[in-house]
Amino acid sequence: MAVLTMPKPDRHPLPQPGVVVRDATEADMAQVHAIYSYYVANTTVSFELVAPDLNEMRARRLAALDRGLPFLVAVEAGEVKAFAYASPFRMRAAYRFTVENSVYVGRGQTGRGLGRAVLAELVRRCTAAGFRQMVAVIGHPGNPASLALHQGLGFTHAGEFKAIGYKFGRWIDAIMLQRSLGEGSSTAPED
Repeated sequence: MAVLTMPKPDRHPLPQPGVVVRDATEADMAQVHAIYSYYVANTTVSFELVAPDLNEMRARRLAALDRGLPFLVAVEAGEVKAFAYASPFRMRAAYRFTVENSVYVGRGQTGRGLGRAVLAELVRRCTAAGFRQMVAVIGHPGNPASLALHQGLGFTHAGEFKAIGYKFGRWIDAIMLQRSLGEGSSTAPED
């Protein structure tokens, strides 16, 4: 059995002054689309093979908002530098207190604490909304920054899928991370 080596926790600095984390607006979506499209086209961070068009990204934002879930951006000098959002983990009713996060940092912006800022705010908002668990599904290998980011914010290893995705002519594993929100599983949630 292979042993998964997790990165050392919390190596992400706080963002510099002038960075604001806020709700994404319709006007932000072209920049969100550009950030995401790069990852789809060039990395195994996203398991999508073709980048969705701008209208689809707008629809994803609206779907999150319609479910009462946050869709956030980190903005500096009027430019979106990173974004994060929550989506239902699964659609079956028993999963209704669990969300999955997605976090993307613009090219050339990594190591500045932007991912940490948007993910920390996402965790805060989902906790305030009454969710009890948050999960992350991270393509592996090739995404150590995301592993370190999540671990630094209290996510722990929950499992691994071997060869679950196929992109760029190779099989990709996925690591599952999980973090309790609020009281987690120590009490029953309120419906």
